[in-house]
Amino acid sequence: MGFALVTWQVAADGPLRRLDERVGRGARGQLLPAPLAEFLADLGGLAVALPVLALAVGYAGWRLWRTGARWWWGVPLAGAVAMAAVPAAIAPVKALIDRPAPPGPLAGTDGFYPSGHTATAAVAYGAAALLLRCAAARSRRPARRPSVAVRLALVLLNAGVGLGLVVRGYHWPLDVLGSWCLSGVLLLGLSLLCRRLPHPAPEAERPGPRGGQ
Repeated sequence: MGFALVTWQVAADGPLRRLDERVGRGARGQLLPAPLAEFLADLGGLAVALPVLALAVGYAGWRLWRTGARWWWGVPLAGAVAMAAVPAAIAPVKALIDRPAPPGPLAGTDGFYPSGHTATAAVAYGAAALLLRCAAARSRRPARRPSVAVRLALVLLNAGVGLGLVVRGYHWPLDVLGSWCLSGVLLLGLSLLCRRLPHPAPEAERPGPRGGQ
């Protein structure tokens, strides 16, 4: 619903888009030093995000395989599919909306809603965390809840990517917000799939040899 609302406002040149463009112009070159903003924006590139996800896919697949789960490859494959779905979902909307770039290094070009870098970062890093959590939850030992620090780090990382893109003039704020909404749908699907895998009984709860105490 959030993605539909934002897309409608951008496509129809609604009041939210006009506010968005005022905020975007005011934020350009502000809030962060240029080198830091550029670094954060680059974290949404495939050159950085894709290797992180690939490592998580490989590790989660290996760990799930060690549990003996019959469909151990399903969750790692779903993580890869979620990443592949990003350009498939983003490109048609970019072509349909054809939003001009904000004032900045890319001014004069079109196709900036929603933000591909934002979606890449959100899905790649979010899927990596979900895969590692899923693999840990189905290991031979009782699973631990993901720490608040991990969740906070993911939020701050993605917020930093979005802020860097806006400050450097690569995207409008609504480009970032729309991508977060769309990425949330992909990550929700991956999370639901993770939950459907059965949990093996922890070692302490497994029955011992017959006749034992």
